[in-house]
Amino acid sequence: MVISYLLRTRVRFLLDSSFNSHRRCVHNEASKEREKQIRNYVLSRYMQYVQQYADVLEKRFPTAIRVYRVFTIGVKDFYGDLKVFLALFHKVNLTSKGLEALTRRELEIYHKMPKDMVRIAPVLLLSALPFANYVIFPLAYYFPRHLLTSHFWSLQQRHEFALIDHRNRLHHFKGVFRALQWQMENLKDHKLYCHWESVIGCLGSGLHPNTEEVLECKTLFAEAPYHLNCIYSSHVKELLRSHGMHTGWRRRRRLAERAKLVQLMDQAICREGGVSSLSQDEIRAACLFRGLNPANMKRADMEAWLQDWLYVSQNLTKDCRSLVLHCPILLAYNHPSNWVLR
Repeated sequence: MVISYLLRTRVRFLLDSSFNSHRRCVHNEASKEREKQIRNYVLSRYMQYVQQYADVLEKRFPTAIRVYRVFTIGVKDFYGDLKVFLALFHKVNLTSKGLEALTRRELEIYHKMPKDMVRIAPVLLLSALPFANYVIFPLAYYFPRHLLTSHFWSLQQRHEFALIDHRNRLHHFKGVFRALQWQMENLKDHKLYCHWESVIGCLGSGLHPNTEEVLECKTLFAEAPYHLNCIYSSHVKELLRSHGMHTGWRRRRRLAERAKLVQLMDQAICREGGVSSLSQDEIRAACLFRGLNPANMKRADMEAWLQDWLYVSQNLTKDCRSLVLHCPILLAYNHPSNWVLR
């Protein structure tokens, strides 16, 4: 009897302990779940409050908020490209790998960043002075084309400013074309004179020669009078401006570097899947960089024109790189989209 009673008591104690332990676990889980719900509620309310406060600030100080967003996003994008550029600079100049190893995007950054760094430097330096940012940032915001880089521009501004720059370049296409005409007198005894006269006559009549006609005359650009070392100073000046470059020091060397850069970009496009692999913005930028206004053009038309450019570019040797610099005139001078701007 005593043993039976003790056993029943022990079993009842174990069952009660197990039940109480289970109840405590359930209670703890419920408490944790309530705590989690409370935290989520508090965080959601806090985020809602911050968002409402940001909306209030944007309504009361719209210009200040826009300036803040422009500069925060712009600095982030600029810093990202700067890191890429520094890595590329080390890769190109401090290792055995040259520009040939870079992708199309890397070539674009390597070409563009030095100019962007020079342009944005005054704004960043002056803004570091005490209270100067209250003047510099609004000033830069209202004159973004001259004081800021494309990292700080909206999509609409990028298109607008690109067309303004392209229109300025188009003013010098005629000067380059006239320079090509003037030097034809020195080619009368050349075996390609008739072919070249046909090409120049085609441009003068408002049309374009086809790619085969252009390539037939490529050797003219490997010797006098159209080689970079032989063209007149006025021709060099117009050629620089037609490519959006300044006319200061090292003019012929910088033109040679530009021709090499364009060919390397063309090779990268072919290597990375061709024209069809480019996005809409990328193909527009590629056309603008090569002298064609892509505004209001269909993608198929842009692809066809860029394919012609690549065909010419990829069939030129190092000695004929002067022709690459004249391709905007030979392939885009009379294009309807360019005539709209001219």
